[in-house]
Amino acid sequence: MDKGYKNARVLMSEDEMGKILEKLTEEIYEKNKAEGRLLVVGIKRRGEILAKRIVELLGTKIDVAFGSLDITLYRDDLTSIDKKPIVRKTEIPFNIDDRSLLLVDDVLFTGRTIRAALTELVDLGRPKRVELAVFIDRGERELPICPDFVGKSLEVDKSEMVEVRLHEIDEEECVLIVPR
Repeated sequence: MDKGYKNARVLMSEDEMGKILEKLTEEIYEKNKAEGRLLVVGIKRRGEILAKRIVELLGTKIDVAFGSLDITLYRDDLTSIDKKPIVRKTEIPFNIDDRSLLLVDDVLFTGRTIRAALTELVDLGRPKRVELAVFIDRGERELPICPDFVGKSLEVDKSEMVEVRLHEIDEEECVLIVPR
């Protein structure tokens, strides 16, 4: 665990995360196995990585396509997060019109990130259906957003944050509870 966090608690180890992701992927497969093709879109950054892992776990069980969204310019708090926010590239290499789509993110809290992602998706086309998969659902919504697939639900005090740490970005794999 990164030594820069004071009073951080490890909620989930790498092994536990792997098991939860496998369970989540199996639920996604069971509900979508009749689809001709499932479009999986991850929200940058950690949602994108988790979406890639879901696509890999689905393997040849179902036809899938992968894309990613950068919701930075769609955030309702853009001016308060940074004077020069880092904008990454949205990569959706397929037509989303009239298609079933799975949106993936790491942590669902207020619902504002998902609202921004849905707004961007509508700018790109009109999907038939959008399902939401989140690795961690910590409740306390500000917007009426409800996930279809949840890796783990938690009750966490508002004075704390849930951080999903992934090797590709953080060089470690765990879920932490961190004081704000």
